Amino acid sequence: MKDVAAEAGVGVMTVSRVVNGDPGVAPGTAARVEIAIRKLGYQRDDVARQLRRADQLSQTIGLMVDHVSDPFMAAIASAAEDVARQHGSVVLIGSTRDDLRREREVVAAFTARRVDGLILAPVAGSHRFLRPVLAQGTKLVCVDRAAPGLDVDTVVVDNFDAVHNAVRHLVAHGHRRIGYLGDKQEIRSVDERYRAYLAALAEAGIDADPAIVRHGLRSGPDAAAAVTGILSAPEPPTAMFASNDIVAIGVLAVLPAHIAFVSFDDFTLAERLTPAVTVIAQDPVAIGTTAAHLLFARLHGDSSPPRTIVMPTELITRGSGEIPGPYAHGR
Repeated sequence: MKDVAAEAGVGVMTVSRVVNGDPGVAPGTAARVEIAIRKLGYQRDDVARQLRRADQLSQTIGLMVDHVSDPFMAAIASAAEDVARQHGSVVLIGSTRDDLRREREVVAAFTARRVDGLILAPVAGSHRFLRPVLAQGTKLVCVDRAAPGLDVDTVVVDNFDAVHNAVRHLVAHGHRRIGYLGDKQEIRSVDERYRAYLAALAEAGIDADPAIVRHGLRSGPDAAAAVTGILSAPEPPTAMFASNDIVAIGVLAVLPAHIAFVSFDDFTLAERLTPAVTVIAQDPVAIGTTAAHLLFARLHGDSSPPRTIVMPTELITRGSGEIPGPYAHGR
């Protein structure tokens, strides 16, 4: 900074004011400083600034999702990044791969870099390890799922109600053999979806059949193999439900066109397939935006009690979920 000041013919304090965006610096002076900065390749050292002022925000936040390649999680991350940019902050993004040990490692890496706050899609398991992080002043917002045992802001959807309505929809179209294809049941949101599936069947007087249920599907190929196995059963289902978009894409690769299908999460080209795919749509952009706004409100002094915000979902009927089953009216 001293070199920049000497090059521009100003004091070090003037350079500091220009670097920090102070509008009070005369335009001509600011221009000379900017020219000197470019000539000398000067870049502000944020780590040094934090060491100098421990009470100063680092203007970085950490965001942890299951996997950044998941379109749903990627949309959440992109939305959060847009909000962070409005606040002059950057986002460090990490994937937990739904592994608690990896989650701890990523949290440790982010907090070592003194991020101001965290947005986290919690994996299954205890999150007591985050209590010291919160006690040190790091702000936390959970997204997509709650973290049991932590009293923090959380942004979710009503998974139970959404799936309950979707399964009832399949029943209303004449289906009593409805297969379930799900991600890891240990994930809280996934467990809520499975419990809703069971509740809707019970409400309709249908006994759940473990032979047409699969859990722990983590990829498209996993889901495709599960469908192939289920359809080879003596009494295959006439309808299928997938717990997320990644599972759905694998299902659709092998699912016969006469079997009804509903997916949790919308996905690219779902409306262009034949038949078009009926989905439970949630808005990841709204979820990510809401979570980021909550986090920055906390960083800027909001001390109100933690709250859970439940975002809406919508059952979009496009055709696949309306294929009639053997018990449809008039058949």
